[in-house]
Amino acid sequence: MVAVSAGGIRRAAIIAVGSEMLTPLRTDTNSLIVTEELNALGVDVVFKCVAGDDKVELSHLLRHALSRVDLVVMTGGLGPTDDDITRDVAAAVLGRPLRERTEITDAIRQRFAARGVEMPAINRRQAMVPDGADVLQNAHGTAPGLWLDVDRKAVLLLPGPPREMQPILIRVVEKKLAARAAGHTLYRRVVKMTGRTESHTDEALQPLYAQWARAAVPVEATILAALGQIELHVSARAEDRRAVERTLDVAVDQVEDLLGRDVYSTDGKSLEEVVGAMLAQRRLRVAVAESCTGGLITSRLTDVSGSSRYVDRSAVCYSNDAKVEMLGVPESLIAEKGAVSEEVALAMAQGVRERSGVDIGIGVTGIAGPQGGTSLKPVGTVAMAVVTPDATSTRTLLFMGERQIVKYQASQAALDLLRRMLAGV
Repeated sequence: MVAVSAGGIRRAAIIAVGSEMLTPLRTDTNSLIVTEELNALGVDVVFKCVAGDDKVELSHLLRHALSRVDLVVMTGGLGPTDDDITRDVAAAVLGRPLRERTEITDAIRQRFAARGVEMPAINRRQAMVPDGADVLQNAHGTAPGLWLDVDRKAVLLLPGPPREMQPILIRVVEKKLAARAAGHTLYRRVVKMTGRTESHTDEALQPLYAQWARAAVPVEATILAALGQIELHVSARAEDRRAVERTLDVAVDQVEDLLGRDVYSTDGKSLEEVVGAMLAQRRLRVAVAESCTGGLITSRLTDVSGSSRYVDRSAVCYSNDAKVEMLGVPESLIAEKGAVSEEVALAMAQGVRERSGVDIGIGVTGIAGPQGGTSLKPVGTVAMAVVTPDATSTRTLLFMGERQIVKYQASQAALDLLRRMLAGV
């Protein structure tokens, strides 16, 4: 048995409940959110697991977790049906009888009545609460969360849907866990970059790793590769918040000095948010002409609140005829250079810019696959162009992967090309 802390909550385990997550159809994402919130308090998540809707197996897992950690967080299995077993298992393992709380039943009945529907009788199961549990109100669903103190440890039961789980978790962190977390607070920064591979990034950062490890407040770093970008997570623990914040400020500045304009975000913002802020700050408007990306660039730009300040319009011109008719791309240019070429991408960018009367035009054309490639232009070949009031830039890139991967990487590269041009690179 592993010794658990006596002075507060330092170690945690997460059990995601639901047989559907043991199939390829569903993935446990709640544990990522829970881990982030707990780490921010200095609580280490030492293991997590997924359990099916099996009372015997789930009971074994809960007992094992309680023998090793201070806090067990269980997500899911709080619904009204027979396969929602989390409440029953927690009550049995802890020896706490379940009793109906009429105020919960009334609240659920009122939620149904507000939609003009009578509450099914099975929903009364969601009002069954183990003795001694604190009920955590759920403003977004019928299943309340539950907090159970177990000597110096605790068990936290949360509903499965993320939109229900996360608000409850945040309130628990603020009202219960913050005072009981006994570790040094963990602070983290995320540096996002593009235009580099994971291995090249890691190689460039090696001197900093050694320096950070010897610092008065040691800094830990993790590199994560994602589609079209690399993320560097730098973190440090300390009681003195100002000291650790200064340490991380210096670390992030060092990364920016080393990697230059390949770094596009140091505060967690996405590329579309960064590009959008640059456009809004400069009061520039953009129009996009997309072929192989099928509107994905525009979709990402307009995912950002307030994007109407800088996004004017978009044209998805998939066929050659559409490129000619809607954008004015010369047929002779397509015949001579091919639809997937920097010349056609440039004509698309110029065409959409001129027809919309905006500051910036973007044009992207390519072969997303899996068919359509040739020896000269294999699947994954994408040509793109950006035209601004001050400059024009084109590039051709070859992306590896399936169709959706090629499309996303093409959108990332086009947005990054615009970012670099706006930054004067």
